[in-house]
This record gives sequence, C-alpha cells and structure tokens, in this order.
Amino acid sequence: MVCVDDWGADTAVNEAVCRLAAAGRISATSAQVGGPAWRSGLADLRGLDAARMDVGLHLDFTEHPLDAAQRRPLARLIALALARRLDVRALRREIAAQLDAFEDGLGRPPAHVDGHQHVHQLPQLRDALWAELQARYGPAAQRPWLRVSLPPRSRWRDAGGKAAVIGALGGAALAREARARGWPHSRRLLGIARFDGDEARYAAQLQGWLSDAQDGDVLMCHPAVPRDAATGGDAIVRDAAPTLDALAHARAAEWRVWSGPGLPDRLRQAGVAVCPLQT
Repeated sequence: MVCVDDWGADTAVNEAVCRLAAAGRISATSAQVGGPAWRSGLADLRGLDAARMDVGLHLDFTEHPLDAAQRRPLARLIALALARRLDVRALRREIAAQLDAFEDGLGRPPAHVDGHQHVHQLPQLRDALWAELQARYGPAAQRPWLRVSLPPRSRWRDAGGKAAVIGALGGAALAREARARGWPHSRRLLGIARFDGDEARYAAQLQGWLSDAQDGDVLMCHPAVPRDAATGGDAIVRDAAPTLDALAHARAAEWRVWSGPGLPDRLRQAGVAVCPLQT
C-alpha cells in the first residue's frame, strides 16, 4: 500500500492525491480534518473510488487539532505521553471529535486510522484511541485498520536514525495490542525520510523501500503539486487560508518522483503492486 499523508493540510497536497490516485500510483490517503484545506477538498475526497483508495483519519495533536487546547509541539507531546502526564479523557474527546468530523464529511467511517507525526502510537494516546475505537466500531466489518509505525529493522538507520526513534515510540506495543484485540492493522512502515533531499536522493530512497516492501506494509509519502511543475518550481499551490510549510521543497521532489515517467518501471522491477491494504 502507498499512502499520501496530510490530506487537508494544503490544496497542493489534495491535488497531488487526486492526480496520483487517478493514475493508479497510490492506494490510500490520510486526512487531517482540522487542516485548512479539509472542507474545501471534501467533494474531491468523496469522489475518490473507495474500492481503489483507502481514505483514513490522520489523527492530529501537533498542528491542527479541533480543540486548540490540545495542540502541543511534538517533542512536548512525546515527553508528556512518556511521563503519563496527559489527560486521557481530554485526548479521547479530541479523538472522538476528529472521527465525528471525518464521518460527517464523508458519510462513512475511515478505512484506517494513523497519526500525524505518528502520535497515535504514543502511551496514553493509544489508551484513548483504543477506548474510542472499541466503543464506536463494534462489528468487525466496520473496524478501521490501524497503521503500525514500525519500520523493518533493516531500515532503522534511515533518515539518520529517525526511523529507529519512530519505531521505538510505541509501534510494537500498538501491534501487540491490535493482535490481542483481533483488530486489523498494517505490518511495517516504509518511507521515513528527513525531508532535506532533492529528487534524485528521494528516488534512491524510494528504490530501497520498494525493494524491502512486503505484503501488508505501508509506504507513506508526502507529495504536493508544485505551482510550476513544468519548470521544477518548489512553491506549492495554496488555498485562501494558506499554511506555511517548511517541507515544500521536499514535497515537490516527492511529487516529481511519484508522478514521473519512471515510477511504473520502479514498481515493476521491485515486484510491487499498488493496492489498498488487505487486512
């Protein structure tokens, strides 16, 4: 499965998802329901073929939570979660509000749930998430699958050790809990990058991830359509309520790789078929 994160963060991200989905190059997207381009993109999101595209909730506590009081910088959120100093009831209220917004917008439950900056795997946030999921989605047929933020051991050095840090923050625990509850979940996470490279560097990283990919894995990516893709410009299209994005250059580089003419050959050579997750 190939998943574009951050639908709703910017119109340029939304546009990338729509174009790549139409071309059959991705099979999922995860949406930030508090993002500035969430509402303006709802018609396009509803128009995606649910049989070919998993649309899920990108649970967000660091940039666009619906309750501003729940917004914390990632480092602070991690520290509080590890110290178990967060209010689980308040966390659950925010999770419920984001799920409500998703269901109201699309008229159906999310196909999956994951976290912006992988926050869904953190201690206490996992507790709140499990409580809400189990109360809300009883029948197995309705259960959204969970994304496990656990890269394969062979890739823990990716992004200067960033992959190892992400993998150590709760991915294994989330997978164990999902198995114990009989809850559907993904297998491993690929695509962890530093967001400081160019198109050639990203293409080389992608080749490695594709070579390592196995059934049940999720390869996440973060493309956005540049304002002037023809000339390689990195400024991405904004909506009427623009959000600054320090990753614009990296998003543009990812867009050029995922939309480029060489992508089908890369997939074919690695033996990878892009399809929704089969849980």
